[in-house]
Amino acid sequence: MIHETAETTAPLDHAAPTFSVLLSSTPRGARLARLLADGQLRGWGLPSDPARLLVAELAANAASHGRVAGRDFRLTLRLAGDVLRIEVADTRRELLPVLQRGCPDSESGRGLLLVDALADRWGVIEGLFPRKIVWAEVRLTRPEPGPPGSGGAGALS
Repeated sequence: MIHETAETTAPLDHAAPTFSVLLSSTPRGARLARLLADGQLRGWGLPSDPARLLVAELAANAASHGRVAGRDFRLTLRLAGDVLRIEVADTRRELLPVLQRGCPDSESGRGLLLVDALADRWGVIEGLFPRKIVWAEVRLTRPEPGPPGSGGAGALS
């Protein structure tokens, strides 16, 4: 799916359970984003994948392509009904993400293909200047109780 604009996104429920953290625009900050998201999802009783993978990719993009020296990026997770919205805001508003088919020999350039494959919807909107927010949404299915030791049958769809 090609990114959607602010006009085509549903209004956000600001009363929904939310987790938000400011992190350094570094590889270490991107790794921390993934770890914190994983912990928060587990705290909400939700499975980690594919949300953890989406956070990892969006945070890595913010730390590399959206990096401005001395400025951080913000990770926000918002749970609204059966939808998890992941937002990563960085300070490079002028540099919008572009979905492109990577060269088979290239070592990078495929991250948004992962986002596109794993998210039900994703897009980019303008935040407060100078920020842009790249977001992804996944529809949730809560794990169904299984026999003890079975690991549960549910997952994020």
